[in-house]
Amino acid sequence: MSIREWFEDRRKITGLLKNSVERDSKDVNEMERNKKLSIDYVKINRLWVQCDNCESLLYIRFLRENKSVCEECGYYLQMNSSDRIELLIDRGTRHPMDEDMYTLDVLQFHSENEPAHSDPLHSEDESYKDHITFCQIETGLTDAIQTGIGQLNGLPIALGVMDFKFMGGSMGSVVGEKITRLIERATEESLPVIMVCASGGARMQEGSFSSMQMAKIASALYIHQKDKRLLYVSILTSPTTGGVTASFGMLGDIIIAEPKAYIAFAGKRVIEQTLGQKVIEDFQVTEHLFGHGLFDLIVPRNLLKGVLSELFQLYSLPRKEKKK
Repeated sequence: MSIREWFEDRRKITGLLKNSVERDSKDVNEMERNKKLSIDYVKINRLWVQCDNCESLLYIRFLRENKSVCEECGYYLQMNSSDRIELLIDRGTRHPMDEDMYTLDVLQFHSENEPAHSDPLHSEDESYKDHITFCQIETGLTDAIQTGIGQLNGLPIALGVMDFKFMGGSMGSVVGEKITRLIERATEESLPVIMVCASGGARMQEGSFSSMQMAKIASALYIHQKDKRLLYVSILTSPTTGGVTASFGMLGDIIIAEPKAYIAFAGKRVIEQTLGQKVIEDFQVTEHLFGHGLFDLIVPRNLLKGVLSELFQLYSLPRKEKKK
């Protein structure tokens, strides 16, 4: 190879390297520009929510002001427990109970088959303990219910609100214990009890421990209602199913349901597979069940607090005097 040919080869290699560097630089700049222009879906999810019925996009701030009811079609979206407490309890009057109570994995559910590095979002074999921790981080709650004492239009009450976003509002040992303690305190202080139900039923990860809660709560309610003759109001929201429907959900002196709520013991698919018969459409929806005498009232969210206040006045419950 002559010196001239060698210099020409060097010039070609240098040119190719220069073009490659320029192209890579352009790609990096374009990626950074696209990253800046990309949509922040996490941020959008905090600002907007889609209606489950009409699929309209709803601004969360306006949705909360409208009691989580779709402005377009009137569909009732699920409310978390904190929003429901804010809906019913007078501001500054609530005193929470048993906030530090949390679940233990007594049965070691799925712990033997748990992968070494399971993803709580995608793994079906995650341990019960990991699932509980994930739900606690997502909701900010220790379990699927909030309980406490407060005032409703100046009337002292004991309130329990289930949260469906925490493991489907399933009833485990902590949920059962918190409800029982709430009822027992209400019995001691002669307060009416309001339970807002939103649950898929008993929590399967706790086996018979979850089933035992049904009898425990029913026993506490028997003393509250029968022996002490105190008022218990059950409010059924969508969905209320399984062991909650089979126990304290249907034991109220007054049972109130939200419009278009799904309320059942066993689901439609289970009934059809068990009986081998087709079930009519919407037969487990509030309006159909009300026609068969399952509830006392169907009350919209925006009227609920006023209706409860009138019911308590009808029962001659004492109004708490404001301090001067």
